[in-house]
Amino acid sequence: METATKKHSTPKTSVKMTGAEAIVKCLITEGIDTIYGYPGGAIMPVYDAMYDYKDQLKHILTRHEQGAIHAAQGYARVSGRVGACIATSGPGATNLVTGIADAQIDSTPVVCVTGQVAKHLLGTDAFQETDIISISTPVTKWNYQITKASEIPKVMAKAFYIARSGRPGPVLIDITKNAQLEEFDFEYEKCTGIRSYKPEAEVQENQLKAAAEIINQAKKPFIVFGQGVILGQAEKEFKAFIEKTGIPCASTLLGLSALPSSHPLYVGMVGMHGHYAPNKLTNECDVLIAIGMRFDDRVTGDLNTYAKQAKIVHFEIDPAEISKNVKADAPVLGNVNKSLVKILPFIKENKHESWMNEFKKLSTEEHNIVINDELTPKGNDITMGEVIKEINSVTHGEAVIVTDVGQHQMVACRYSEFNKTKSNITSGGLGTMGFSLPAAIGAKMAAPEREVISISGDGGIQMNIQELGTILQNKVGVKILILNNEFLGMVRQWQELFFDKRYAETPIMSPDFVAVAKGYGIEGRCVTDRKNLKAAIKEMIDSKEAYVLEVKVEKKGKVFPMVPAGASVSDVILK
Repeated sequence: METATKKHSTPKTSVKMTGAEAIVKCLITEGIDTIYGYPGGAIMPVYDAMYDYKDQLKHILTRHEQGAIHAAQGYARVSGRVGACIATSGPGATNLVTGIADAQIDSTPVVCVTGQVAKHLLGTDAFQETDIISISTPVTKWNYQITKASEIPKVMAKAFYIARSGRPGPVLIDITKNAQLEEFDFEYEKCTGIRSYKPEAEVQENQLKAAAEIINQAKKPFIVFGQGVILGQAEKEFKAFIEKTGIPCASTLLGLSALPSSHPLYVGMVGMHGHYAPNKLTNECDVLIAIGMRFDDRVTGDLNTYAKQAKIVHFEIDPAEISKNVKADAPVLGNVNKSLVKILPFIKENKHESWMNEFKKLSTEEHNIVINDELTPKGNDITMGEVIKEINSVTHGEAVIVTDVGQHQMVACRYSEFNKTKSNITSGGLGTMGFSLPAAIGAKMAAPEREVISISGDGGIQMNIQELGTILQNKVGVKILILNNEFLGMVRQWQELFFDKRYAETPIMSPDFVAVAKGYGIEGRCVTDRKNLKAAIKEMIDSKEAYVLEVKVEKKGKVFPMVPAGASVSDVILK
């Protein structure tokens, strides 16, 4: 293990304690006040140690380890701090893997602590032994197995530093049972640097000038911004940059809420189910400025046709992302909260009114063909879009929206209004069904003063519906909206469009969700008629406690616009 630098941010004190107590002390020292998890044999000493620190470290007993990691993710995404979860060895550790992979691809800082069999049993196929280090290596930013108590302080300090620094991500620390039981002289200092690990590059003036020259000469510049703006805490810097340049900008899925939806330069969301204008005009701009985004395939479509006419300016913290998918003509490496400030003196004040009008024209076309029918339908069936519209009218864009994965996710992200940053919490890169409910629990605990709404489909909600028990036990006031179309809707849409309407295993039967909620002591209501929708949503939002609202929506609705998989973004279809 690399040694940390000798800068001290906390005074050294030496106290005799067990490894288990040391783990708890490390968590508290690093600012963790809430940890999600599930006990078991190999982690029991740490749980026993936590018993004496209940006033400093609140443990939330989830009903499944996947629920624990997703809750930690939701907590991290809304708070902007490192989330934490804990599990036992074997199945406890492996149940975390999906959430760890989700956190890795979506750059969410989480520290996971797992128990492990005693050192002398490693490699013997002991009860509940799995090699979680090998299993988790591809999906963690860093992992490490502790086999003796004396390793704990430096390893834990390093874990938190790596998780939160640079491009954030998940770290897993596996600790053998003997290391938890051993006593040693504990002293702790936070890690402030690691030799050979440079979390972010210093912004180079020559890169800024090269980027600024391209931006200043552009006639049809276009900005696509991502979650890097939020992770870099650069919302104000980003707003200042776009307002000086006058450049229209669009968000990736994870970038939503970095800029208020109502901003006059905001032209919508890019991606497979993004808005028509930003997708279509990507291939007509002369300069494409990517800020804190990684050119995911859902954004680019066919790379062979993506923005080939444009010069590419890429603001990015991770050097591995520069020219990985799309070649950058002017890369700007570094944290965007620094680079956007430093480039402003080199940028000319500008407006691009005629170019902006092209976005407005295509936006009007999308409204006429798609959005008006979705938000103000003429048929009898309730649409997902009109449900989101009613939520906007009650919450005024102030709520935290936590979506699952599927049609409802795309509809919610397309139509939700966001006035505050860190308001859109969703599984982007991995697309993890079952994410929303536990992530919303963590989000609500991170921001108890905010309205937090979990939005799921009838398929995704059943993947982690057991976390209603976590809500029951901890009295978490999260609102749970289930948009029920009796299908695995997104897969069904693809089957209709690309598989000759062969609906293989997409119709799904579900329980009475309101009755299930009642079994967990949670109030609920089911809406099947449009005339009851507005009142039901208001009742849900007005509730001081958790609430489940099921809305029966049209069974075969489709989400448009859509860029077919592998197609050019220019081939976006409206219906």
